Amino acid sequence: MKESTNTEFSPWHYKPWWCQPWSIVLTGTVLIVGIWLLTKIIWLTLLVSLAILFWWTYFLLIWPHLIKSSILKN
Repeated sequence: MKESTNTEFSPWHYKPWWCQPWSIVLTGTVLIVGIWLLTKIIWLTLLVSLAILFWWTYFLLIWPHLIKSSILKN
């Protein structure tokens, strides 16, 4: 799949609304705040935050880079 030279390829154009960067960040933020408001347990909130940080790192940084590099190789 070749993209025109005027536009940069974005893997987000091929994902549904619930899998866009804004929805990933919003969902993670709501989960972190929700856990804190419901439990007020710092270690549980930190554990959930750490898992969400890994999720964000993969889906917002690593995955788009992998997709772009695989598209550019073709």
